[in-house]
Order: sequence, then structure tokens, then C-alpha cells
Amino acid sequence: MTDKKIVLTTVGSRDEGQKIARALVERRLAACVNISGPIESIYRWKGAVEKAQEWLLLVKTTADAVGGVGDAIREIHSYALSECVVLPIEGGSDEYLAWVGENVGN
Repeated sequence: MTDKKIVLTTVGSRDEGQKIARALVERRLAACVNISGPIESIYRWKGAVEKAQEWLLLVKTTADAVGGVGDAIREIHSYALSECVVLPIEGGSDEYLAWVGENVGN
């Protein structure tokens, strides 16, 4: 187990994804953000089943920065309820994980 994390969030446009990704990296809250999409999301909202085209952001960060990532997503995101799911990185390339740590914080 490492102290590195992946934060998942979805956004309604590629432009919004790029805005959030750039802010997270510039603020040193993330070492890297991948933007994948479009994807199709089906979800329940206000009692109805909805369908939307979205883009998925995969945010590479550290345990210490997760709170700041969530705060920044809520600050910048256009959704009334933004997704912010945190997954542990249990292992991986030592060099890559070190790079993540070097590029988050400070």
C-alpha cells in the first residue's frame, strides 16, 4: 500500500475537464490528470433516471492532498453535486509513484 491516491470525477464537457485538470496540476494538488471521454453515464437524479455524455477525470495525487483536490473540484465544478471518489493505489512502478509524490505539494 502507498500513500498515493486516484480521485475520480466526471464533468459535462471536455473544456470543463481541462479547466479542472489544469487548476489541480497548477495548484500542485495533482501530479497528473487524465481526461477520458466522452463516456455515457446513466444515473438517478431527483427521482428520475437520467442519461448524459460526460468526461471522466483520473486525478493522480497523494493522501495528504486529497482534501484539497475535493475542495478544488467543488469550487470549480459546474454540477450541483460533483462526484469525488477516492481510490487507493496499492502498488505500481516505484519511479512513477515517486514522481507523483515529487509533483504534489510544496
